[in-house]
Amino acid sequence: MRGRLTFFAWLALLVPVSGFADKVDEFIKTQMAQRRIPGLVVAITRNGKVGKQEAYGIANVELNAPVRNESVFEIGSVTKQFTSALILLLVEEGKLSLDDKVTRFFESAPESWKEITIRHLLTHTSGLKNYTDLPGFEATKKLNAQKFVATLGAHALESKPGETFKYCNSGYNLAGYIIEKVTGKSYWEVLRARILAPLDMRATTRRDLEPIVTNRVSGYELKEGKWINRDSDLTDVFAAGAIVSTVGDLLKWNAALEGDKLFSQRSRELMWTGVTFNSGVVYPYGLGWRLDDHNQRRTIWHSGSTSGFTASLLRFPNEKLAIIVLCNLGEQGAATHVARGVADLFAGANASVNGTGD
Repeated sequence: MRGRLTFFAWLALLVPVSGFADKVDEFIKTQMAQRRIPGLVVAITRNGKVGKQEAYGIANVELNAPVRNESVFEIGSVTKQFTSALILLLVEEGKLSLDDKVTRFFESAPESWKEITIRHLLTHTSGLKNYTDLPGFEATKKLNAQKFVATLGAHALESKPGETFKYCNSGYNLAGYIIEKVTGKSYWEVLRARILAPLDMRATTRRDLEPIVTNRVSGYELKEGKWINRDSDLTDVFAAGAIVSTVGDLLKWNAALEGDKLFSQRSRELMWTGVTFNSGVVYPYGLGWRLDDHNQRRTIWHSGSTSGFTASLLRFPNEKLAIIVLCNLGEQGAATHVARGVADLFAGANASVNGTGD
């Protein structure tokens, strides 16, 4: 039928642009077929060299448009590591401290917030409710910092600050507003000036639906086994998850994490050190990064999920291996599942990213 992509036509488009078939291609094509992922792009880098960067499947089902390496995906909570990095840059400059109380920046904050620090915001230990589970934060409302604080502050804390870990996008939005207050510029201006421009990440921007974003991919959900367009009634995820990017730009970001081009060794150590609860127990989450191992291999990583999209950036520092996966299906954990599967293919000491040896 004209204008409609059949399953078999879609499956044929899983063959990568280069036609290069290896273990990774076979694994990814199998996962895409099983999970009904429309489109996906993967990058693998080892020892500082990109060994594979490949696009698969469909960027827009209605147009039968294929995914390319230049395709722009929403990266969801992978955004959090950029927000944490901006905070750490301001810490390096002495403009704030991770132990600053958030009430320093928000005069209208409720009394219950008085013990919450920036560190609590970035480690999901603030005790704040996760605003993405609450009404009143739709993107169409275009909340500013004052309105966001007032709306969120009406809800009681779920726990004492520093007591426990509970994933919370609220903390990262507040961190974004703190960046704006300290710099006098918008979060997006600061992100562009301090990270994107220095790293030449030209395709990375905000996910606003109004602007035309070249090569923007369409997002999909599954309903009764069939693709549907993602819900356009989106929550405003701002500094917690509103970045769109390409696999190429994220490769540049990953490479920058290896040296001192952007931030100091001390900042990198802070990013990748687990949070200590009030009880003294250490939890495996740093500043915008998860730190739990995968199959007994040290892993520094984060996933992202928005309506119609999932993303994952996995780093295996002991192996100097990094895997990035972006896909346009909103199945929670889909990109991370694929990235971990790719990592498992190269768990051997002598395996290379192209399966033929280093």
